[in-house]
Amino acid sequence: MAQRKDLMLRSAESASRSTHDDDAAATIRATPWRAVFTLLALASVGFHLWLIFAGLIPNLISRPIHLMLALPWVFVAARQESALARWIGWALCLAGLASCLYIIVNLRALDDQYGSLKGPLQYAMAGVLIVTVLEIARRAIKLALPIVAVIALAYGLFGQYLPGQFGHPGIPVNSFLGTLTIAEGGVWGELTGVSVTVVAVFVILGAFVGAGEGGAGFMALATRLAGRFRAGAAKVSVLSSAFFGSISGSASANVASTGAITLPAMKRLGYPAPFAAAVEAVASSGGQIMPPLMGAGAFIMVELLRLPYTAIMAAAILPAILFFWATWCGVDRFARRHGLRGMSREELPDRATLLTTAPFFLIPFGLLLAVLFFTGYTPQYAAGLAILAAALLLFADRRGRVSLREGLARFEGACNDAARQIAGIAAIILCAGIVIGVLNLTGLGVKVTSVILALSGGTLWGALLLTALACLILGMEVPTTAAYVICISVAGPALQELGLPPLQAHLFVFWYALLSTITPPVCGTVFIAAGMAETPWVPVAGQAMRLGLGLYLVPLAFVANPALIAPDTALLPALLACAKIGLGLWLLSRGLIGAGDPLWQRALALAAGAAAIFAFGITA
Repeated sequence: MAQRKDLMLRSAESASRSTHDDDAAATIRATPWRAVFTLLALASVGFHLWLIFAGLIPNLISRPIHLMLALPWVFVAARQESALARWIGWALCLAGLASCLYIIVNLRALDDQYGSLKGPLQYAMAGVLIVTVLEIARRAIKLALPIVAVIALAYGLFGQYLPGQFGHPGIPVNSFLGTLTIAEGGVWGELTGVSVTVVAVFVILGAFVGAGEGGAGFMALATRLAGRFRAGAAKVSVLSSAFFGSISGSASANVASTGAITLPAMKRLGYPAPFAAAVEAVASSGGQIMPPLMGAGAFIMVELLRLPYTAIMAAAILPAILFFWATWCGVDRFARRHGLRGMSREELPDRATLLTTAPFFLIPFGLLLAVLFFTGYTPQYAAGLAILAAALLLFADRRGRVSLREGLARFEGACNDAARQIAGIAAIILCAGIVIGVLNLTGLGVKVTSVILALSGGTLWGALLLTALACLILGMEVPTTAAYVICISVAGPALQELGLPPLQAHLFVFWYALLSTITPPVCGTVFIAAGMAETPWVPVAGQAMRLGLGLYLVPLAFVANPALIAPDTALLPALLACAKIGLGLWLLSRGLIGAGDPLWQRALALAAGAAAIFAFGITA
């Protein structure tokens, strides 16, 4: 039994080291390019950490370098479907590098052009850059987001020929393409700046914590806390996904890492496979809303709202806890229905294991939070110190042994994982930057806002439902971060005009951009978890929607109870709102997931739960 526990913890460690993009890693190992990509990974990590301490670097230098460091990971390192795709990848990689280098070398001259292209060479450079960004996004995240970007570009170039209010006066081609490519209005806009200066740093932190014993520490803590309860293995999945999600910020990566451990454990204990997969899919989706990292979206929110990162964390923490509380309640109700037992005492990690693995994540995160909340330093600086601590811990293991060789191997793996993840996020954000640039240049966002206001009849709740639907539809095709950025650009002003404070509007859109992770027909985490559990996805999706009740209702709850997202300024009202909403979610879970209760009791629980959430809203 002790061997089984040790194996589970070791598996958690290895799973956390390779959260996603295993194909790329395999490609690097299978080629003579390993040393080249190791140096590239070191350059990527080193550059983004150097920016923390380097002072002010011109945006048209740091942002093109960011893209240059991302291009080889997508075009060269990743597996390609054919020899032609490989050659095209090489060609676009070199062309993209040349375009970025042109901008860096000619920075002063380009500044004097004020976003207007001059001469055939600049037109060619702009075209190459746009095609490169579209293709890097297609290869990193498939076709949907590049299609949206192409439609936006077509609208910017030809929208003047559209009749009615959705047409625009027309923009000269040299100004339109120039603003997108040689100025800070598109590819090199604010979104890319967030990716360069903040997102990349926190991605590095997550990779370094996960590369060592931190993953095993997360799993040991979750298993120790939740394993003994009814359906203990499922509740371990809920807690471990919250822990892992706080460093990965990726729902799919969360499924791959924690699911590799929790799904076999649940199936071994006799849990129904659809239920096991649904638990993992829902719990993993919550990683993107769980502080302190929350994926790339939180850092974009900081930039758009001009709020301190600690304010975003404070606003997000209670809603995130309620999401996992709702999942916990749903798991408990399913456990009652199916008679699912907890884990035996022998299967739980002993105290020594917990005490020896916990410091590997407590020290970096403790340092991060201490610097964030008790000093005046920036989040990037706090993350930089935490990365240093995590890097030093890579050279030790839970038994207290220090090994330079193993530490360097872990360090190499952390740098490679970080560089690949930075490249994937850069692909999303650069492509989304094109869309946002076109929205700003053409005024389309204002027009869509007017449509939302008209269709909602001037009511806030009508606009919220329309926004939720837009987030769901857009989230089916593009990653969460891109869905959030695009939706908040067009729907945010409408919500704010109807009286919703900016922070509430951004959190509302951010949460609903996640809907597609568990909502059919796309439900990405459901497909991954169902495949890992070897069960059909349709019943998994049905159970996931009931277990993921909080994802649908908590955003509406903090609109009805604004105090929930203001614990930093009104702690007692926030806690009261949290308790009230938590009671409502428990009642709704009881009503939706019957465990032998009569129909009238379930109906009463549903009505009482809805009243607890939405009646008598609590304000700060």
